[in-house]
Amino acid sequence: MEYRRLKKAKSIAAVLKSGKRLHSATLTAVYLPSKETAMAVCVGKKYGKSVQRNRVKRLLREAFRHTEAIAPCSVLLIPRVAEEYSFAAFRRDLTKMFTREGLFEAVHA
Repeated sequence: MEYRRLKKAKSIAAVLKSGKRLHSATLTAVYLPSKETAMAVCVGKKYGKSVQRNRVKRLLREAFRHTEAIAPCSVLLIPRVAEEYSFAAFRRDLTKMFTREGLFEAVHA
């Protein structure tokens, strides 16, 4: 799936302030409808050293990329603190949350 990255603090703050939250066992997603699909990952220092944080970010970006095409919206992904993180768990939970919320485009539904 093609998406752009949310990089500006102002855009991320807007999603956090007025976006809708979705929860799962491995992560929290906050989304806000927009003109195009955009995504950001928020991983703080409580997740471990930089090597672990970067791995979590890579896994989340790849899991988001592998989900079906979702309706245009800005998405902020916040993982839950855990001992281990897996691509399969992130992908499964993203698909469940987006399906439950009805965010997949009509073509893929």
